[in-house]
Amino acid sequence: MNNDPFELPEPKPAKPDVLRLVPLGGLGEVGRNMTVLETEGKILIVDCGVLFPEEIQPGVDLILPDFQYIQDRLDKVVGLVLTHGHEDHIGAVPYLLKHRQDIPVYGSGLTLALVEPKLQEHKLPVTNLRVKAEGQKLDLGPFHLEFCAVNHSIPDALAVMIRTKAGSALITGDFKMDQLPLDGRITDLRAFARWGEEGVDLFCVDSTNAEVPGFITSEREIGPVLEDVFLHATGQIVVASFASHVHRVQQVLNAAATTNRKVALVGRSMVRNMEIAAESGFLHVPNSVLIDLNDVNSLPPERRVYMATGSQGEPMAALSRIANRSHKTISIGDGDTVVLASSLIPGNENSVGRVINNLMRLGARVIHKGNSKVHVSGHAAAGELLYAYNIVKPKNVMPIHGETRHLVANGALAVKTGVKPQNVMLAEDGVCVEVKDGHAEIVGQVPCDYVYVDGTSIGEIGEPDLYDRRVLAQEGFVAVYVVMELSTGTILAGPTVIARGVAENDAVFRDIEPQIADALTDAARGGKATVHDMERVARRTLGRWVSRRLRRAPMIVPLVVEAE
Repeated sequence: MNNDPFELPEPKPAKPDVLRLVPLGGLGEVGRNMTVLETEGKILIVDCGVLFPEEIQPGVDLILPDFQYIQDRLDKVVGLVLTHGHEDHIGAVPYLLKHRQDIPVYGSGLTLALVEPKLQEHKLPVTNLRVKAEGQKLDLGPFHLEFCAVNHSIPDALAVMIRTKAGSALITGDFKMDQLPLDGRITDLRAFARWGEEGVDLFCVDSTNAEVPGFITSEREIGPVLEDVFLHATGQIVVASFASHVHRVQQVLNAAATTNRKVALVGRSMVRNMEIAAESGFLHVPNSVLIDLNDVNSLPPERRVYMATGSQGEPMAALSRIANRSHKTISIGDGDTVVLASSLIPGNENSVGRVINNLMRLGARVIHKGNSKVHVSGHAAAGELLYAYNIVKPKNVMPIHGETRHLVANGALAVKTGVKPQNVMLAEDGVCVEVKDGHAEIVGQVPCDYVYVDGTSIGEIGEPDLYDRRVLAQEGFVAVYVVMELSTGTILAGPTVIARGVAENDAVFRDIEPQIADALTDAARGGKATVHDMERVARRTLGRWVSRRLRRAPMIVPLVVEAE
């Protein structure tokens, strides 16, 4: 396998007679999926999603793909194609369209229905949203597209076959091969086979579950498990899931109707997405099963179900606030049941563990994937991927969507089915893969950094800022203030030490203040010291004392003011 994409040179501009693919997100991570395709001087984009921050990225709201590679060539973009409506595939669309608002956006009916309110929220036009369905074809400049149905954990997902003069690429998006999906819409393996007979030059395949053997359990097996949980629960029930998991919400509504309970949707995104799904015909609400959150207290506890966000332990989501007893409407106690009906995204283990522990501390029974079959994945396992490779028989493969270990495992599966190892493109974000006449190769790598959204700022903070935030969060903050006459070394005010998150009482710092004064006076002898010199002395003296006395390494901010 071509497994050394690191330390690659920056590629030359793409030649008109090749098909170049550049993933700007989604490789080596689970999120911010975005792939750029280029040929004949034109650009096609597939997906444009976000990555959600981890604990090591405090204060960050979202992480975007890096648009730098196409920033000055957006006029060459002929379209943006969206494979499905999850945030990691559509969440960054408004941020891209802010750079060029008239890019036509193509996707299924539900996908675009979920994109529309995002554009409205960012005050962007929605007139360029164009619905496409499985079986339809689309010509965008030199790109000739054909769509087919795939099933996933959100309805109305699509795979896309992209043909050009230089070669073809089949992009699965996120998919699995559930043979008994809730909506009866199975992955169209006939289309995969037809394209395979035609010849697929590059097969870009979902890798998330490549390490999982066998086949993913059908969604239909979750319904009876949820009904059994609801039937035996004695108090309130809280079910946490992704805000876009229409199938899981459908099963919760069905279980509630069967057990004479009512469901309140909790969380702005959950309410909005389910309204869209219901209006679009993808969510079927049993009569009178939904109740407004403000009215739920009129019911006895044994008839209440809350369908909430926060299954990944997000600190501001509904479930975390319930677990921390800070939710203004919902409180949990003895006899209540909480169901985490979602998979665990890598990196969120600690956050989810804390939420579970807090809920159990409150007396709740917590049911999750680890102790009950309350969730099945939306991604194809190894058996399904082998099936796909054997049907398509691609000339070349590029595993997509997953951490490095998932990509490697997926590539190994392709080799087992007969793909030559040198024809497996193991890439990472920014790596350029070029296709021509059935041959694929890695030709370089473009810059592809994380772009952080922090409040209203986009791309204004970087790793140094995050490092400072982590230090502040973990070790605290100490400031020392002093006014002195540098020419004589005379201290006129201070030193005064102020700390936050370092010690229980600032009085402990009174011991170090005379030592800082002595160090500053000594350093000022000779009359040539600068304010910067004095601040370094203060920082060094205070830092050594804090490390030795308090065993901490806080952020230290010295402020030396020169008296005139």
